Amino acid sequence: MKPFVLLLMTTLASALAASAADPIRVSSFSTILTEIAQQVGGDRVAVTAHVKAGVDPHEFEPTPEDLKTVGESQLILLSAKHMEGYVGKLKESTGTKGTLLEVGNGFASLKMKAESDPGKLVEDPHWWHSIPNMEKAVKIVRDELTKISPADKDYFADRAGKYLSTLDALETWVKLELAKLPRNKRQLVTSHDAFQYFAKENGFTIYPIEGISSADQPSSKKVAEIIATIKKQGVKAIFPEKIENPKVLTEITRESGAKVGGELYADGLGAPDSDAATYVGMYKHNVSAIVSGLQ
Repeated sequence: MKPFVLLLMTTLASALAASAADPIRVSSFSTILTEIAQQVGGDRVAVTAHVKAGVDPHEFEPTPEDLKTVGESQLILLSAKHMEGYVGKLKESTGTKGTLLEVGNGFASLKMKAESDPGKLVEDPHWWHSIPNMEKAVKIVRDELTKISPADKDYFADRAGKYLSTLDALETWVKLELAKLPRNKRQLVTSHDAFQYFAKENGFTIYPIEGISSADQPSSKKVAEIIATIKKQGVKAIFPEKIENPKVLTEITRESGAKVGGELYADGLGAPDSDAATYVGMYKHNVSAIVSGLQ
């Protein structure tokens, strides 16, 4: 074989191999889903985290640069359950090239009264505060990545299995830790209504100051009702959140006598250098703060 032909064939083979090894391009609009994609996908994915730690997902809006990246992505991950109000923009950006996966729509929702209209029921989008929901989300992402790259099925299955084992261990830890709190102490006053999935699974009653979205500001009537509830129920602590500046906590603590407990992560993971930079770290941080504040 002539040297030139051999060189050409070698070059083509190398190019094909490089193409086959190109990671799946993933756009994620949730810090939770970014972790899932990275844990399951490993080096077979390249994940762009559009919503970063510390950013309020209720108020996030994609930039033109975000939309450009989405248009080049093979998989777009959304929390769903009406968390993202910009789904239409993303669909326009993807055209028919990328798969837009609304992960939260793959399992049942908790329904809650809307803050603006108590007669209306809305979906609670904070599904990741349920560890079983988190496990379902892992399987949904695993299966979608497998559809995109069937050759990596075993690789994705192995990584997903290891991550699911980590979540199982977390669930066991949570149950042991919460066992320190008697049932009559499991009353949680939070900045906004983000912990209903957690409450349902662990026997808590939630008294939110704001509505489902952190943008829902409480009325003076709502604040007065919260103060009265804290006094009546003997709630020991109020838990603010990491990504907001609680505007009414000072008034509530002063009037109710409750203390300010540890800050909670309601809408996603913490900064990379924090103890809540991972899902397990975030969940343990929240549970530890709750137990410490209510004991």
